[in-house]
This record gives sequence, C-alpha cells and structure tokens, in this order.
Amino acid sequence: MTSNTYTFPVLSIIRAFAIVAIINSAFNFTYSNIQTNCYPFSPYSMKLKFILLFTLTIIFCQLVAAQSKLKAIKAGKVIDVVSGTVLNQQVILIDSNTIVNIGAGLAIPANAEVIDLSNATVLPGLIDCHTHITSQPSGDYYGDIFRKTPMDYAVTAHIYAKRTLQAGFTTCRDVGAAAFIDVALRNAINSGEIEGPRLQVATLFIGSTGSHGDLNGFSPFLSFQLPKEMMGVADGIDALRKQVRYNIKYGADVIKFGAGAGVLSEEESVGAPQFSLEEMKAIVEEAKMWGRKTCAHAHGTDAIKQAIRAGVASVEHGSFLDAEAIQLMKQQGTYLVADIYNDDYIMSEYKRLGYPQKILDKEQLVGRTQRESFAKAVKGGVKIAYGTDAGVYPHGWNGKQFYYMVKYGLTPIQAIQAATINAADLLGWKERVGSITKGKWADIIAIEGNPLDDVTLLEKVKFVMKDGKVYKNELKK
Repeated sequence: MTSNTYTFPVLSIIRAFAIVAIINSAFNFTYSNIQTNCYPFSPYSMKLKFILLFTLTIIFCQLVAAQSKLKAIKAGKVIDVVSGTVLNQQVILIDSNTIVNIGAGLAIPANAEVIDLSNATVLPGLIDCHTHITSQPSGDYYGDIFRKTPMDYAVTAHIYAKRTLQAGFTTCRDVGAAAFIDVALRNAINSGEIEGPRLQVATLFIGSTGSHGDLNGFSPFLSFQLPKEMMGVADGIDALRKQVRYNIKYGADVIKFGAGAGVLSEEESVGAPQFSLEEMKAIVEEAKMWGRKTCAHAHGTDAIKQAIRAGVASVEHGSFLDAEAIQLMKQQGTYLVADIYNDDYIMSEYKRLGYPQKILDKEQLVGRTQRESFAKAVKGGVKIAYGTDAGVYPHGWNGKQFYYMVKYGLTPIQAIQAATINAADLLGWKERVGSITKGKWADIIAIEGNPLDDVTLLEKVKFVMKDGKVYKNELKK
C-alpha cells in the first residue's frame, strides 16, 4: 500500500514544453513574415521576441502547475482496509482526483495544498450498496403514493444526495427509483452541477404483476399515466428480457428485481417467490449480456435460493436464510446486503407516518429474524457488503448500521471492510474505490477517535473528500 517515492507529474511538464515549442515556432513564422514584408532586421526585434517567449513560458508553466491540483493530507491514523491494520503518521499525496502515493515520511511537494488531519483517523470514502436516494417518507403514506408526481421527488432528490455525501458515503448503489429520476441525479452529480455521492443506479424495480414491485391493495380502476414499461412490471421470459433492455436503454447501471415478496407494500406475503426460476435466469442472463450485474430483493427462503441459483451478484435483505441458502451463497460467491438497522426506525416511526397496520405486522415478523439470519451468514462465511435501505429512514443516517453489524457478528474492521473493499468489489469498482491506495480515486473521510474501538464514531464523519475535492471539514484545528 505504501511507497517511499513520489512521482512528479512529468506529463504535465512535457505538455508545457510542447506548448512553448509550438508558440516559439508560430512566433518565428510570424516574425519571419514581418521581417520580410515590413521591417528590416533589428536587434530590438530579437529582444522583443525573447521577452515575449520568456513571458509566455512562465504563464504556461504556471497554468500547468495550477492544473495539477496537488494536495497532501497529513493523517494521524489511516485505516488500511486491505490489511485490516492501522497505519500511523501517514502522508497521502493527491493529484487532481487521484491518489498518487501514501506512506510515512513522504516528501510533500512545495506547490501542494496541505490538509492537516494529524489529529484524526482517516478512512476511504464509505459505500452504501442499497439506497433509495430519491425519496423518503413524508408522513403521509397515501399522499406519497397518490398526490405526488415524479417531479415532486425529482426536485428534492438533490437534498438527500447531499446529506448522504456529508455523512461520508462517497459512493452508493441506488436500487430503484421512479421515472428515471436516479439517472438524472447521477448525471447531474457526475457533471458537478450538484453535490452527492458517485452513483450506480438501477432505475426501475422489475417486479411481476401483483408483486412487491406492483401497486397493491387498491382499486383496479386506478391508472397512472406512464408508459407501461416505466412501471417496471413484467411477466414471462420475453417480457422480462425486454424490460431489462428498456432499463439499460435509459441509463441503468445495475438491474434490480423482486425475487420475492416484501414488507413495505400491501401484498399478502412477506417472503414468497414472485418469479419462477426460469424468469429469474432470463433477467440475469439478459443483464449479463449487456454487461450489467443483478441484485435481487428477497426476504423468503425459497426466493433467496432461487435468486442465488439464477446467478445474482447480491441478495438484498435476506431475512429468512437457512443452512442451504448460506451454503449456496458461499459456493456462488453471492453477496448478502442486509439492511439490519431500519427495523428500529420502522417500528418506532411508521405508525406515526401513516403506514397501514398490515405493513407494520410484516415488519414485526421480519425484523428480528433478519438480524438472526445476518448472524448466521456471518458465522457461515458469506460475503457481506454494506447496504442500508436509506430512504426507508432519513438520508444521512447511513452510518447507524455499523453498530448493528458489529452487534450481530462482524468485528469493527469487518464492518468497515463491508462498506469499503467488499462494497467496491460488489459494484465492480474495486480498481477505483474502496481503499486508500495509489491509483484509486481520492475518496477520503476522517473522524475523531478510533472506529475500531467504537464503530458508532462512523455516524459522526467530520471530513469528506470525494474525487479530490473537500466537501466537508469540521475537524478541530
């Protein structure tokens, strides 16, 4: 992870000399024409040429130096998530948006901006693999469904994105949003128009008729004026393949589907399969053909096992795991993304927020069992990636889940790895994010204290850098 040398941006110097050489050639050409056609040779002309060329050289060298945007972070402690160790008194060198070196005692270039985090613990930017960043409950369950349009959600999505970034989550996989709001949000963040985490988005949740992904419990005469494909509801192999293509056409980075029933919807079951194995395989195969991973919403045991056999990259929730499901996940390398904090919030707040008793009853059934299943999965050696279902509870609270992951079996460093290198691997971005390593994007956070002693400190992130840009610094000098 460390090295004792720092490579200056040689390419930038070469570019500067190339520019000066071009200017010199252009000047010689112009000067030659002036001399031939207008004025005789004069030593004052040569002096003028030298002064102009020297001035231009200085200007372009300054521009190149400014463009390099060198930063040096002095870190008191660094959590090395790859080795699972703590490194002391490290220097992290950053050029633009990339980490170019890290180590103890590194020389800091004279033109680098120095960021002093010597009294803090530094970690890679955190990753949440299961968010719904475009919405959260307003307190009016039926109003959220029937009175709001996608435009209502779109105009507030940037608020939740900023809160998530401020909480230290520099990357998220957003697994379901209406009307491609998540695509527009991702693009606006990428272009620098608004602040937020780097996003992989699933766009439309793919569900069967009457499933967790469909509107249940209401009159069949209700109609939403959207293109049929924009509802995400499809049945049968051909229709599902078409739906996958539709999602990808309009911007999906990952495909999310409902392998089984859910909690926060009004269908009767909480866990029964809602696609056949053949339908699930069709979704996974189609997504893979287009270079996309798949994740499956699944609470029930049979739905979980069918999704694993179909080849999904991750099972979301995974509430009712049995020994066979755990063994299958280990064999297939399937990640478990279990949202084991939000049961507390749902049971304490959702009645006040107007949710039907049917939903509260289902959560009562699922919450404790999901945590027990998580503990079994940890003990059984299943790969764990961090995912919270943020949007079910207020955005920006993503860090609250660390405590529960440790309570139900992970060590603090394992919980941190779930939200860094493991999550990066699940997203297919392990070469870009997930650790403070040379060549990766400069996504860096800092806290006061040691999270290996108290993992709840990750609920209080004080410093946030994403892509080499500082978005938050509340650390005491």
